[in-house]
Amino acid sequence: MKDYLAQIIAEQPNDFMKRSIAREYLQARILQTLQEQGAFLKWAFVGGTALRFLFRMPRYSEDLDFSMVTVAGEHGFVHFMHKVNAAFESEGYTADIKIRDREAVKSAFIKFRGLLFELGLSPRQDQSLSIRVEIDTKSPAGATTTTTIIRRFVTLNLLHHDRSSLLSGKLHAVFSRAYLKGRDLYDLAWYLAERSWPEPNFPFLNNALTQTGWSGPKVTKANWRKLVAEKLEKIQWDQAVKDVSPFLERSQDVELITLENFKNLLFPR
Repeated sequence: MKDYLAQIIAEQPNDFMKRSIAREYLQARILQTLQEQGAFLKWAFVGGTALRFLFRMPRYSEDLDFSMVTVAGEHGFVHFMHKVNAAFESEGYTADIKIRDREAVKSAFIKFRGLLFELGLSPRQDQSLSIRVEIDTKSPAGATTTTTIIRRFVTLNLLHHDRSSLLSGKLHAVFSRAYLKGRDLYDLAWYLAERSWPEPNFPFLNNALTQTGWSGPKVTKANWRKLVAEKLEKIQWDQAVKDVSPFLERSQDVELITLENFKNLLFPR
């Protein structure tokens, strides 16, 4: 499988794309192992990488994020991560894993040592390519899930939040982050530009906001766009642009990240 990875990145036009596709291939293989171990009976795929895999959003993402859909899955995290690590090592990868599982949000950092050097993408033999896997084991109530079969390097049958709940997850990030990431803004613009995307899942969104100490009003169909606009008035746009720039398929898409564009998306004429 390493030979296949070398083959697919050789087709890319520059080192940025080569690194991005290498990471995405490894993400797909992690998802494949989780699928084989039965994780998607218990975990729902969420976040930016879910948008990338499920809907071809033109932004690369570093992490794999999940939400627990059944308490029965809580004690499987360490087991699943060791299975992922073993799967890669069986194919000749040097994969180191560091697991943090004592909090409600459990995480694992998988570092592929020497891989960038092997692929000709780094002069340093010790440089790692890292992927974080994270799951919220105490996720708010109200999310709706669905299952989608996709082909991205491998065939995956993924349990994930539905479109309405995915948008609510992004709105929760927009409302609750002290420092709003440019990646959140790009994703939100991507959602808003798709006029057929359904309204947010408001019960799920409000439960999530309550869980993280939201002091604002209840978010409803009547006020959510206004609340987003108020939040966007306060952010540092130069920092947002700097954050998202390294992850875009098309560098010129960074021009979408302006307050004026968001006002037009939030309140279309």
